[in-house]
Amino acid sequence: MAIKLSNRVKHIKPSPTLSLSAKATQMKKDGINVISFGVGEPDFNTPEYIKESAHKAIDNNHTRYTPNPGIIELREAICAKFKRENNLDYAPNQILVSPGAKASIVNALIAVCDRGDQVLMSSPYWVSYPYQTLLADAEPVYVPTLAENGYKMKAEDLERVVKECACPKVLILNSPNNPTGAVYSREELQAIADVCEKYNLVVVSDEIYERLIYDDAEHISIAALSPEMKARTVVINGVSKAYAMTGWRLGYAAGPADIIAAAGRVQAHATSNVNSITQYACVDALNNEDDSIEKMRQEFDKRRDYLYDALMKIPHLTCKKPQGAFYIMPNIDWYLANNNKGIKDSIAFCDELLDKYHVALVAGSSFGMEGTVRFSYANSMENIIEGVNRFASYLKELSS
Repeated sequence: MAIKLSNRVKHIKPSPTLSLSAKATQMKKDGINVISFGVGEPDFNTPEYIKESAHKAIDNNHTRYTPNPGIIELREAICAKFKRENNLDYAPNQILVSPGAKASIVNALIAVCDRGDQVLMSSPYWVSYPYQTLLADAEPVYVPTLAENGYKMKAEDLERVVKECACPKVLILNSPNNPTGAVYSREELQAIADVCEKYNLVVVSDEIYERLIYDDAEHISIAALSPEMKARTVVINGVSKAYAMTGWRLGYAAGPADIIAAAGRVQAHATSNVNSITQYACVDALNNEDDSIEKMRQEFDKRRDYLYDALMKIPHLTCKKPQGAFYIMPNIDWYLANNNKGIKDSIAFCDELLDKYHVALVAGSSFGMEGTVRFSYANSMENIIEGVNRFASYLKELSS
């Protein structure tokens, strides 16, 4: 008997990054030497001091349910982190700890969106934002960006799109950005904030990559610009990227108490609390940080420099040097227009690159930016050197 699926789920497609990772993993199991630049996951191990804290939590029998929003020790540590690093004052009742930043975003969107509401996001966008919006019964709306602007959303473009919307409700802002590595300056954020205040937009500010910034870039939380912006912003963060804790599954949201309470009610009936051992380990992660996090950032910086320089040596390839996160997004339009293999889009390009040269990249169309591909340089320098050489060889073959 065929069971009719919900209309909501019919619009939800598999994550292209996770699908790519699964294919690359299977090829590796089959004995193929695949170099994957797909999933955004640090290749470092979780720092020892955090792992030791998890062992202590088990030994102390912290293995039971916790309060739905998170243990008070962790929420206090998160408040201290916001004060110390972002000049933001929050109380524990303004913090919701969730099983990953993805869950934090979904909880927030469900808490504030009704059917017919519109959620704005810049394009290119992280692959999950549109589907998280659909899960909240809202409509994703895209604000186009340009490569020459570093793929950063301009305030005037945001306002133009907002004016065209029937029911604009939320802006999802992501800085440092996935997939482009763009970092918004204070002036750029202030201009965007002015539009949000003018049109009464709630801001969901995804700042999961805030610790991974380079050169003279500075991370500024849009919530820290003014009391008015803080009152309309839900800040999303977590430990996955900066602390190499992707498998531990912990993200958190900070914002107005009424929104956080509503998001907490959503979570209470969906997932409930985060793994108790993870929570206790994260208290130490935030309160007792050692130099391992900065060492990881420095290594990402070296890899970024090498990969960018290597890509810029390839003819007809263009890209902006990222200021944050661990992604770079070169434009391959010339190669799509000048090959005799019939490869006309980024998906076909990435499929052949993986099948023939055993290099896994994510197609730009997955992020709403056809004609590009995304590298993650959360990879060893050895793999980056070999992988970019294979990539260059593939482009040479395409253009010959």
